[in-house]
Amino acid sequence: MTEHDPRRNRLSHSFPPEVIAEIQRAADEGIYDIRGFGAKRQLPTFDDLVFLGASVSRYPLEGYREKCATDVWLGTRYAKKPIKLDVPVTIAGMSFGALGANAKEALGRAATMAGTSTTTGDGGMTEEERRASKLLVYQLLPSRYGMNPDDLRRADAIEIVIGQGAKPGGGGMLLGLKITERVAKMRTLPTGIDQRSASRHPDWTGPDDLTIKIEEVREITDWQKPIYVKIGATRTRFDVALCVKAGADVIVLDGMQGGTGATQDVFIENVGIPTLPAVREAVEALQELDMHRKVQLIVSGGIRNGADAAKALALGADAVSIGTAALIALNCNKPIHIEDYRKLGTEPGACHHCHTGRCPVGITTQDDELQKRLDPEQGARRVRNYLSTMVMEMQILARACGKSHLLNLEPEDMVALTIEAAAMAGVPLAGTRWIPGRGNSI
Repeated sequence: MTEHDPRRNRLSHSFPPEVIAEIQRAADEGIYDIRGFGAKRQLPTFDDLVFLGASVSRYPLEGYREKCATDVWLGTRYAKKPIKLDVPVTIAGMSFGALGANAKEALGRAATMAGTSTTTGDGGMTEEERRASKLLVYQLLPSRYGMNPDDLRRADAIEIVIGQGAKPGGGGMLLGLKITERVAKMRTLPTGIDQRSASRHPDWTGPDDLTIKIEEVREITDWQKPIYVKIGATRTRFDVALCVKAGADVIVLDGMQGGTGATQDVFIENVGIPTLPAVREAVEALQELDMHRKVQLIVSGGIRNGADAAKALALGADAVSIGTAALIALNCNKPIHIEDYRKLGTEPGACHHCHTGRCPVGITTQDDELQKRLDPEQGARRVRNYLSTMVMEMQILARACGKSHLLNLEPEDMVALTIEAAAMAGVPLAGTRWIPGRGNSI
């Protein structure tokens, strides 16, 4: 062989450099890797779907003259006081502990300005978040951290969390360096000690027990508040049907691309199914039970822009929820404070060090000095701007399909660009009438 023979430097497909590095790290440390953010592997996304805009066979709406409504009601099944959102984009649950108080306040302010809701996350309700949020959804997780009947009544809706897209079947994690005196007091934990939440609720072992828990929460809140149930996307068709049977007003479905403050990397990359097939399975389950639009469906997990949101609605969702994207709007991974990124061994755009508490832009930290880098008012304006842009993009696409309301979008308005996306979403492959797995003709 010559000195420059390419066979000498041929990389292994099974053992590329990043796999080799992880094996060697595991051998050195003897423990699994922990990180924040969401799945980084390549997954099918809403990019693989496109809308069929109106031309001759359909009549588009004029953007500057004809209205395209955006409002949506949540909790209309049983709640005495269902929630009305001005826009069908909510802010997902991210805990105080994983996020700092300034970040939680900024998200609450942004949601209020946009006419939508935000969500507490694990660890209880902060006063800053409650004051800032016109509509606040209170999460009840397996940990029951910070849970008390008074806060349930102060919330505008209750979200019982069974699973998250980043870690369905697994519990949350919060490393000791983020458990300050305030976080510890809210969670009834010792300061500075790593916390790992339970993977299942202590109050039930199956769907019949979930029915009892939902009834208990309804009684505590005098049947006023909508009851959501949040599930990670796995056996979606069965899980959705059981949530309906248990009495949920709203189902929140979190796909594999959903983010997290901290969990095992092996969980993030290898458990759950992508959001694209999950939303179709959920909608079909609701349709089979004649409960579509009667039990509302909120879809989360990798929603990035108005096009993603519009496609989720076209597949049958009532609203979407954003988490990671909202943090990015707050400046997550922005190329500022570069030296602090490098101290973490990373660069802006690749950072997933939420679990360390050393967030360079002051979002996922409890450090007082770092938190000062995030001004709640400025952060709220950024997120509000992002939400406004998303909604305008959704309206542009809906009008192009001739729809006067975002919820009038439907699968018939879309085709898929790949066979995989066509099969997952249940829409035809572009240029054909073929939906793989449905037995229909090309």
